[in-house]
Amino acid sequence: MPDSTRPDPTRSGAALLVDCLAEQGCDRIFTVPGESFLAVLDALPDRPEINVVTCRQEGGAAFMACADGAMGAAGAGRPGVAFVTRGPGATNASIGVHVAHQDSQPMILFVGDVARPMQGREGFQEVDFAAFFVPICKWAARIDDPTRIPEYIARAYAVAINGRPGPVVLALPEDMLVEQVPSGITPRPFVTRTAQAACPDAMQALFDLIADAASPVAIIGGAGWNTKAREYFQAFAERIGLPIATAFRRQDAIAPDSPVYAGNLGYGPNPKLLERVRNADLIIAVGARLGEATTDGYTVPTLEHPDQLLVHIHPDPEELGRVYRTDLTLCCGVDEFAECAALWEDASVIPFAAGAEAHREWLEWATPSPSVAALDLAACVTAMRETLPADTIIANGAGNFAGWWHRYWRYSAYPGQLAPTCGAMGYGVPAAIAAALRFPERTVVAVAGDGDFLMNGQELATAVQHGANLIVVVIDNGAYGTIRMHQEREYPGRVSATTLVNPDFAALGAAYGSWSATAETTAEFTAALADANIRTGLRLIHVKTDLERIAASGATITGLRARAMAT
Repeated sequence: MPDSTRPDPTRSGAALLVDCLAEQGCDRIFTVPGESFLAVLDALPDRPEINVVTCRQEGGAAFMACADGAMGAAGAGRPGVAFVTRGPGATNASIGVHVAHQDSQPMILFVGDVARPMQGREGFQEVDFAAFFVPICKWAARIDDPTRIPEYIARAYAVAINGRPGPVVLALPEDMLVEQVPSGITPRPFVTRTAQAACPDAMQALFDLIADAASPVAIIGGAGWNTKAREYFQAFAERIGLPIATAFRRQDAIAPDSPVYAGNLGYGPNPKLLERVRNADLIIAVGARLGEATTDGYTVPTLEHPDQLLVHIHPDPEELGRVYRTDLTLCCGVDEFAECAALWEDASVIPFAAGAEAHREWLEWATPSPSVAALDLAACVTAMRETLPADTIIANGAGNFAGWWHRYWRYSAYPGQLAPTCGAMGYGVPAAIAAALRFPERTVVAVAGDGDFLMNGQELATAVQHGANLIVVVIDNGAYGTIRMHQEREYPGRVSATTLVNPDFAALGAAYGSWSATAETTAEFTAALADANIRTGLRLIHVKTDLERIAASGATITGLRARAMAT
């Protein structure tokens, strides 16, 4: 019999927090250590099932957690997890929170905070984190009572993965983490994502609209998209010949060899695809938010879309009707919707010829033309397709360089594309590290521009430390190319602040412990890629390109300047 005279054994709030993370299925955290959560670091060795990835800057750690959430983390759609310290640590990490929010990716950021007696005095590195993060996350709070840790952690996971997935931020006062709590306070179990089923009446209404349509098109990818949604919606679309366009940087939402794949929307899309969406009489958006990039500045389709019907399927009721006028909405999980659609049978519907036509247009657009350039990025992408496995994961940040991969790479596997829809620079390298650790059996490539790479290139040290196998391709044109492109359009010939003097990226990679090579011609890149492909560990290829060829669309600096001056 238990001795009732003995005090109830206790554990620290930090130990309880780590136990709660383990109960939720967390198997990896990304962190830059800070004194404000030393108690958590002390508790982590007691949970060896949680792998700790030590990063070099909080922005990199947050990007890794965001990418890990995009890949489902440990499975079942679990969020990526990061720990950072207060003040500078949290503000550095805020970029990852913003990306997770705009990209609809599940993530939890834990921030070590000042002790409770110090709050409200503007103590050392103090920030009101709930107020700071609320505009860019789904929920932000501070845990002041350690006995409520199981409640907060379970709620954080539920909020991050349900509805439109997104980030949660929890502040952890350092004295709360060392406070002792009774051992009888135990973690709450993980609750799987409970997506709402599609309404049968709404599904029938959608099928009726499809049966009456002459030129429908679907725009897919986004909140809650997964392998099940990809498989079922692709089967449905192929059966009826429905053209499928992917939302901005959601190109792995459908297999590129699907006979109805029409290409990707966003920056620099196929003009024929834009016309197809503009002329469609029925637009079916599944999972996509229909944000600014996907819709070409809310013009394709327009917000009111006269002469067009818009059906929006999304797991979050707050997203439906928020920006666009809709003719029919379905608030449900996109995978549940896709499964219902795949099971629909109606012999009266004659398959559309538009799906095959749209796919032919995309193949023409996505096939490079011969080039006389010494180094042609389109040909480099072709070399990657010929050399690397089809299920290679491509991670990139922001910049014109990414346009060549968006146009010419085939995102054959899911997940296969890690790219921030909010256009944050510096995402590619950290995201690729997260992917290499999550899928060690797959090839992972980070594609980064020169300015983009130097935002988080220090995370190469993280890759080496944790044994990540990945290839890094640095595209160096000596400029902030995207901004220079806009500069030439708006202020032709007046170059200011966009020129870069760069290091020798191959030498820099070698300093971190990477195998490195430099390529100034397509042939040199092809040879370097083949060499990199037979090696393991960190491999970096420094690709020197000509700024004149500024975009995958074929735009040149000379042409942009001439057109701008002519007007």
